[in-house]
This record gives sequence, structure tokens and C-alpha cells, in this order.
Amino acid sequence: MTTNMQSTARQTETIFRTQDLNIYYGNFLAVKDVSIEIAKNSITAFIGPSGCGKSTVLRCFNRLNDLIKTFHIDGKIFYRDQDLYAPEIDPVEVRRQIGMVFQKPNPFPKSIYENIAFGPRLVGYKGDMDELVERALKQAALWEDVKDKLNAMGTDLSGGQQQRLCIARAVAVQPDVILMDEPCAALDPISTLKVEDLLQELKERYTIVIVTHNMQQASRASDFTAFYNVEANAKGQRTGYIVEYDRTEVIFQTPQHQATQEYVSGRFG
Repeated sequence: MTTNMQSTARQTETIFRTQDLNIYYGNFLAVKDVSIEIAKNSITAFIGPSGCGKSTVLRCFNRLNDLIKTFHIDGKIFYRDQDLYAPEIDPVEVRRQIGMVFQKPNPFPKSIYENIAFGPRLVGYKGDMDELVERALKQAALWEDVKDKLNAMGTDLSGGQQQRLCIARAVAVQPDVILMDEPCAALDPISTLKVEDLLQELKERYTIVIVTHNMQQASRASDFTAFYNVEANAKGQRTGYIVEYDRTEVIFQTPQHQATQEYVSGRFG
């Protein structure tokens, strides 16, 4: 595995650091030997063919995989130099600090206002809720679209607006990191570009990690890219691993591995 960007990450603050990370479901090794660093206020893209473990690694960063009974890891994941899987760490607090936006927009069956206010209320926010809702919607570039219909149902918005509402919902609890699992997969090209533009604004405040199958999106939107691949054992079990991790322009223009070159140019995957 090539990880040339780690020296770059060290020049800034490192938010996540994985060390010899192996991810299991029961006895099945789903992803192996992941050692990467993710820099603050950057957008990092995870790319690779289906089944290579991109989303599995992403969900380790906010401990969503804990909800799967057979899941366990060995190796380490550090978040701001703290062991994310140490016994004293509260997964619920982890998920407040490290938000998630999913592939399919999933607004709550509530008003636009209540979609945003729900999370802050849950964590005991005592400030001006109207101000917080407005700020979150502005951060998600949605305020101008919805400011006159905050009592309308979030589910009545267009697909692209729903996804931006979900992003606003994520930022409303003031996280440190936003994880995005193929956030544009269900969107049309215009909505996709709006979300990509939004990511550039959000990275001024947040660290973003995004899983995408869209090579153009990864090359346009991210600062760093990790290319995952998959290998099968004699039993046909498929295990993911990182082939190469570097600045995005390196991965797409001068990668160190032939497999990376073939994937980003569309010759396999």
C-alpha cells in the first residue's frame, strides 16, 4: 500500500489515524491492514469497486458498525489521538461529534424546521433554536429555498433539497466531522454539483470523508483519495484493502500502482 499523503497530513492537524486496522464480521475478514491519516478541514474520498470495504471503514469512524452483532476490529482507530474504541468511549457521543449523511436522503417525517431542531434538542441545546435552524440551513445552502416554508414537510422537498436538508440536520448538532456514504448516488447531475459546491464551503468548518463510485466527483471534490481494491481467498471470500492513498491529483494523474490507474481511468471496476 502506498500512503504518500501521510507526511502532508502531519503538516496539518490529523483528525483520524488508523493503525493496522482489520475489520471482521465473525471470522470473516472484511477489510485488512488499513493504516491512514485524515487531515483536518480536508475532503477525503474513498473510491474502489463494490465490496472493497469503503463504507465499512467509513462506518468505523463513528462506530455505526457497532450495531452489527458480529462486527469487531483489531488494530487501532484514533480520533484526535484518542482511541475511538477504548472501553470508556461512549458511541452515542462519538456519533454526535462525527455525523453521517447516507446514500439515500432520509429526512424525518417532520417539518423542515423540526428536522433541524430535533438533534439539538436531543443533546440539550439551550440557545436560540430559530437562529440555529437558520444557520444550519444556510450552511447547507438551503435557506433561500425554504425560509418561507419551514413548517412544510421535509419529505416534500426535491431529492437534492432533501439531501441538503440531511446535511443541515447533520451540521445542526455542531459536529467535528461529517461522513458521507455516496451522498449523491440518488441525485441528478445538477443536484450533485450543488452538493459538491457545498462540500467546498463545509470543509472550512468540518473535516469530511466521502465514499463515492463517481470518479469525476472524487477528482473534482476531494483533496485526498484512498483507492481500495478487493481480493478473494480460496473459499471465494472477498477482503478489501487500500492500494494507494495520496493527494487526489496524484491518484488521478500519476498513481504509483497500475491497478489504481486502471480503476480511475475506467478500465476496471
